[in-house]
Amino acid sequence: MRTIQQLFDLRGKTALVTGGSRGLGLQIAEALGEQGAKIVLSSRKQTDLDEAVAHLKERGIIAEAIAADVSQESAIQPLVEEAMKRLGRIDILVNNAGATWGAPAEDHPTEAWDKVMNLNIRSIFLLSQAVGKASMIPNKYGRIINVASIAGLAGNGPDSMQTIAYNTSKGAVVNFTRTLAGEWGKHGITVNALAPGFFPSKMTKGVLQNLGVDNLSRRAPLQRIGDDEDLKGAALLFASDAGKHITGQILAVDGGVSAVH
Repeated sequence: MRTIQQLFDLRGKTALVTGGSRGLGLQIAEALGEQGAKIVLSSRKQTDLDEAVAHLKERGIIAEAIAADVSQESAIQPLVEEAMKRLGRIDILVNNAGATWGAPAEDHPTEAWDKVMNLNIRSIFLLSQAVGKASMIPNKYGRIINVASIAGLAGNGPDSMQTIAYNTSKGAVVNFTRTLAGEWGKHGITVNALAPGFFPSKMTKGVLQNLGVDNLSRRAPLQRIGDDEDLKGAALLFASDAGKHITGQILAVDGGVSAVH
C-alpha cells in the first residue's frame, strides 16, 4: 500500500496546461511541477510563456511552452502533436484558458458571445477530444481538470456582474465535465472541474476594482478572496492517484460563497 506522499507524487507524469502563462493556470502548473510532473504550458503570447517557463524553472520545475490560440480549431491538432512530441504522452490535461465579457444581456454582442463560447467551452471539447485520442485512451490513463467557475453554478444578483456569456459557458463546462467522465471512465480517465470564486488575475482585475475586494470578501464565509496558493491542493488531488476514485465532480474553491448564496 502506498503512502500518502506516494499517492500525491507526480514524478514521471506529464501535463499540458492551457492558459498557463499567468494567473490560475500558472498556479496549477506550479502545483503539478512541484510534485514532479513535466509541464508544457500553452497560451497565445510567446513572451508571456517565456516569463512563465523561466519562473517555473527557477522553482526547479521541468517546463516548456507552446504558443497557441486554442479558440481557433486549427490550432488544436498542431498543439497536441507538438506537446506529444515533447512529452511522449499527455497524462494530465488542464483546460484553463478562458475569457469573459461584460454587457447587459439585452445588449450583449453576438461576436462577444461567440468569442467567449469558442474559448471557454468549444476549445475544451476539441482539446480533450484530441488529447484523448492521441494519448489518454490508447494509454488507458488520464487526468482531465477543467477550470469552471462558481459563475457556472448560478446566475448573478442585481447590481453585480453582467456576464451572461461567461456564466453560460462555465455552466456548460460543469456538465461537459460530468458527461465526459461518464463516457471515458472505462478508459481509466478521470474528468473533474475546479470552480474558483474570485481570485486576483488579469481577467478579474476590472471586476475586483468595480465591486471591491473588501465587499467581495464580506460575501464569503471565510471573509477573503482566493490567493496564489488556494487552487494548488485541489488541482493536485484531481491530478494525482490520491484522487483516482474521483470523477465527474465539481469542486468550488471560493471561500464558501457558493454554500451560502
